[in-house]
Amino acid sequence: MKKVCKDLQGIIVPMVTPLKDGMTLDLQGVERLIDHLISGGVHGLFILGTTGEAPGLGMTLRFKLIEKVCGYTDGRIPVLVGLLVSSFEESIALAEKAENLGARGLVLAPPYYYPVDQEEIIRYVTKLAENTSLPIILYNIPSLTKFFFEINTVIKLAQLENVIGLKDSSGDMLYYNYLIQEFNENEDFLLWIGPEELLAESVLLGGNGGIPGGGNFYPQLYTKIYEAASMKDLEKVRQFQKVTIQISSTIYKVGNHSLQVIKGIKCALAIKGICNDCMAEPYHQFRQEERDQVRIYLQDLDLLP
Repeated sequence: MKKVCKDLQGIIVPMVTPLKDGMTLDLQGVERLIDHLISGGVHGLFILGTTGEAPGLGMTLRFKLIEKVCGYTDGRIPVLVGLLVSSFEESIALAEKAENLGARGLVLAPPYYYPVDQEEIIRYVTKLAENTSLPIILYNIPSLTKFFFEINTVIKLAQLENVIGLKDSSGDMLYYNYLIQEFNENEDFLLWIGPEELLAESVLLGGNGGIPGGGNFYPQLYTKIYEAASMKDLEKVRQFQKVTIQISSTIYKVGNHSLQVIKGIKCALAIKGICNDCMAEPYHQFRQEERDQVRIYLQDLDLLP
């Protein structure tokens, strides 16, 4: 019998990984960021995800981040740990570390580099689920993994006792609507949206929350959107949605880089004095002219300290 994970609903921020350099954590930055997010009312943290640059981090650094975040959070809000690796052995190692240090659950992206099919993913997730007692959230992000969790695959995996939900970052709202209809009466399976521009719509349709990258530097905005959408307060939803689109069309459009969204989020945090904006190799932080542009956008949003 599945346990209903009510404490995992709402806004779970995909936390950036504060770095001093590509191999060293900005430990004070981690603490300031966690305090900032908790004071902003978020319902949980998701570390070692896409926004956290997980694929570019070594295993030793990932272990240190899990230890630091779980220890400093100290149960104040749930912590989810991302499994964004192609090695099953490394997935198990991360899952064990997360479980031993008190994480609340795991977020599992499909193995990438080599293509996999739906049956292989079902076997992969089933085997992982047999090796951990933590709840598992499926992570659908086909733009990066080149794999799409088909509806029937999700239905099959949802029958596993500790597979409790899915984060959809595909941006395909028709697909998301199908999932909502399929699991509408299943309280044991939760759905989160990845793209923050779709957060309000997804909650209004019956989704359980969102995992917005912008929550790193503006957590109050996304908690307000979630609350307004949950209450079906369309006037407030429209008001907050305008700000969401403003962020998406400004801070996330600075520069011409493959990771410009993550760079923009980290730059905003650095300007606000929360944590370092160093990126994992081979990527680099914004140049001065780009930082100046982000500062102007933050000023327009009234987010400067």
